[in-house]
Amino acid sequence: MELAEFERDNAGSCRLGSPVPELCRAGPCCLGIDEAGRGPVLGPMVYGVCYCPLAKQEELGALKMADSKTLTEAEREQLFGTLDGARDFVGWALHILSPNLISTSMQQRAKYNLNALSHDTAIGLIQHVLDAGVQVAEVFVDTVGPAEKYQEKLKRHFPELEVTVRPKADSLFPIVSAASICAKVARDRAVKNWTFPEDLGDVRMEYGSGYPNDPKTKEWLAQCLDPVFGYPQFVRFSWSTAQTILESKAVPVRCEDDPAQKGTRSVLSFFARKESSKRQPHRFFHERKLETVTGL
Repeated sequence: MELAEFERDNAGSCRLGSPVPELCRAGPCCLGIDEAGRGPVLGPMVYGVCYCPLAKQEELGALKMADSKTLTEAEREQLFGTLDGARDFVGWALHILSPNLISTSMQQRAKYNLNALSHDTAIGLIQHVLDAGVQVAEVFVDTVGPAEKYQEKLKRHFPELEVTVRPKADSLFPIVSAASICAKVARDRAVKNWTFPEDLGDVRMEYGSGYPNDPKTKEWLAQCLDPVFGYPQFVRFSWSTAQTILESKAVPVRCEDDPAQKGTRSVLSFFARKESSKRQPHRFFHERKLETVTGL
């Protein structure tokens, strides 16, 4: 698994995958979807898919895949090596979403929450695999939000596929377990090899698990905060844990046009036409009945 493309620019997103086995282009396949890193305040979220021919599900089961959350990092790496060694009938693809992309998406003007981002990423990966020529027939997904609604959404996008969405699908279906391992291994490697474009000075890189309730993570968040520029791109600044520290320790931002700040000249005043001016507006404005606005 080579993450060099993401490591060159870890502020956006990156999609990568294995070569598509010829067997997956020749006959109907099952595909599993899972993610890693949904909850942490640090690091990327990674969506993974794994697929294999329906006729090869018994061989997939023999690889002894398991829910990545029940495994140690070393066990996950070992199982990914086993999975990647079965390239003659197993393929995988990943979509890595950076902390910066996650936070900016969630804080844009139009509401776009983490569930919607997750759904769109999963849909994009299914389409990516279909476009690569994989003959997907069955899809198994670990749910995000209500399982029934998510399943209906996927069926609307892919009416030709048999879709199953279940809670804890990573412990129920080996193909989802395999996707879970791919996603978790990618996230582990991305976090471990993270390149900080920011100068963090003497801040130690002991940030714990990255989850909001981890004391080490909270301590690191407080240490790496720049009072003016905020957090490095490794931090999901839209998370409430980060927001709380920002509100208490960062320099407050004040809008110069805030009416509460007395004595500050309004931004609108720079655009208002002086009353004493006898200059007539250009006919472009007169013909279109456009007038200068001095208030909102």
